[in-house]
Amino acid sequence: MPFEKYREFSGIALHDEIIVGKATGRKLFMANEQYIFTLSDKAARKHVSYKNRFGITIAADLYTPVDMNSNAKYPAVVIGPPYSGVKEQGPGVYANELAQKGFVALAFDPSYNGESGGMPRHVSSPDIFTEDFMAGVDYLGTREFVDREKIAAVGICGSGGFALSAASVDIRIKAVVTASMVDISGNADIFYTPETKKARLQALAQKRYEDFEKPEAEVIPSFPAVPADSIPDGLDPMGAEFWSFYAMKRGHHPNALGGFTTTSDYSFFNFQLLNHIGDIAPRKVLIIAGEKAQTRGLSEQIYSRIKDNAELMIIPDANHVDLYDDVSKIPFSHMEAFLKKSLCDRPAEPGIH
Repeated sequence: MPFEKYREFSGIALHDEIIVGKATGRKLFMANEQYIFTLSDKAARKHVSYKNRFGITIAADLYTPVDMNSNAKYPAVVIGPPYSGVKEQGPGVYANELAQKGFVALAFDPSYNGESGGMPRHVSSPDIFTEDFMAGVDYLGTREFVDREKIAAVGICGSGGFALSAASVDIRIKAVVTASMVDISGNADIFYTPETKKARLQALAQKRYEDFEKPEAEVIPSFPAVPADSIPDGLDPMGAEFWSFYAMKRGHHPNALGGFTTTSDYSFFNFQLLNHIGDIAPRKVLIIAGEKAQTRGLSEQIYSRIKDNAELMIIPDANHVDLYDDVSKIPFSHMEAFLKKSLCDRPAEPGIH
């Protein structure tokens, strides 16, 4: 059921905030509410909603230090999930940790996915997913307890590309952190030859006719609806990594079964996310990748393009999905130092007030 229906049924208005743990509205707001981590007793979490530039309602969780001073203004981060992930997974892990370190952290579901609005369900759009980061800045920058001159973006996996894309044009984003970064729009150049691309476009053209004549667009889930007990034989190393997280108890969530509408591929053939990342400078970027990640080379390639204002951090003995949820490997102390230096210690500059 789309997120707007939960709001309509429960009487939740735009911008209403429901405190986790209170009985009122909790199950109505999040029908599939479950988190892959335990909320720290040093962090508070609220469900919030707001609209992006396209009028789509975004569902998010707002994390704050539990001892927050209501008269102070805090640095803030907007955190996007791995591609096809949701806020109850990696973004929540990051927000939970950063809130303990003195940040206001917003973990969101992308448009068309999770508990956010948008129809048809499970559309993927590089433009709209980039906008979702900027909408998060809109929300954070209008909170009285947030310093709007100290807002950063954190992107995990595919959201790393969307966060960098957003920062390329949104000067309100003062720093960016990516973890296991993947540029989804670059996959067409990596995985397709001119011949296979043409064949794919022919198949998509036929799929558009089929979807048009059906009540819903085709979505093929990548993972089972209930957690699996083991990794199937025959998966390639990258597929096995994803299965170990999304398909098993470790990271399984009913709103994150993988797969987008088949015709979403059109956007990524046509829209390149990272054409303008040079415009992020002099703002700083921290790029984090696992030593054993199949995607490490993607992070290294992006670093080579912006190394004058970026830092590359390789995490020993970590694979791609370890940087989703393994708090023993995710370098939160280094991330804290980077964000505080980038947001709080940077020279004064003209801003958006």
